Amino acid sequence: MTFLAIDVGNTRLKWALYDAPRPGATALAQGAEFLDHIDRLAEGPWADLPAPTRMLGCVVAGDAVKRRVEEQMELWDIAPQWVVSSTTEAGLTNGYDHPTRLGADRWVAMVGARHHVLAQGPARPIVVVMVGTAVTVECIDTEGRFLGGLILPGHGIMLRALESGTAGLHVPTGEVRTFPTNTSDALTSGGTYAIAGAVERMFQHLRTHCGQEPACVMTGGAGWKMAPSMTRPFELVDNLIFDGLLQMAAGRFGG
Repeated sequence: MTFLAIDVGNTRLKWALYDAPRPGATALAQGAEFLDHIDRLAEGPWADLPAPTRMLGCVVAGDAVKRRVEEQMELWDIAPQWVVSSTTEAGLTNGYDHPTRLGADRWVAMVGARHHVLAQGPARPIVVVMVGTAVTVECIDTEGRFLGGLILPGHGIMLRALESGTAGLHVPTGEVRTFPTNTSDALTSGGTYAIAGAVERMFQHLRTHCGQEPACVMTGGAGWKMAPSMTRPFELVDNLIFDGLLQMAAGRFGG
């Protein structure tokens, strides 16, 4: 039973074909496309794939993009299934005021992070950080309850907002410095430290709430940029959303 996992973000679509819908499954093929290039999938990277038996995906880019992905999947006889956040799934309890309004990518990433940490030892509270077009910082307690989280602009959005709203500032090619002494470094450092500060604050909140040192799991295309500026130990996990989709697929499809 082959399984296709799809993660449609704000900028790119990432996909992976696995040999089974279960954690630890072997990836048979994988790839990524910018959203502008989705319409090439069926005749391009998907053309020679073995037909998946099951599919599960998460999408934050909106219904129009989701329909475009589903059109590309018409080369297979498969029913598209998309994650909608719920009150509980795969060992995680959703503490959002309106559980179904939680972004699917956030929900799936938290499922992946929870099981990633459990695979390493006893349950711990977890701070889950996704660094992409937007940045999210989530808190999960030891029992697997999502307590709440932050959403803030990613590096690019911060810099474009400053460029458009402030005379004389332009998107920089600066470096992160302890004490920036030019405008480019000041802008790059400011954005990076804003994200690192948000993670630090949520880490402190969660440690106080749970009375235990949290694990910190980071993912997202820009996660590597944050590595030198983080104030707490963390683990960078490239495919956290795919890990979460595999966990969910095992429960839904009996993988």
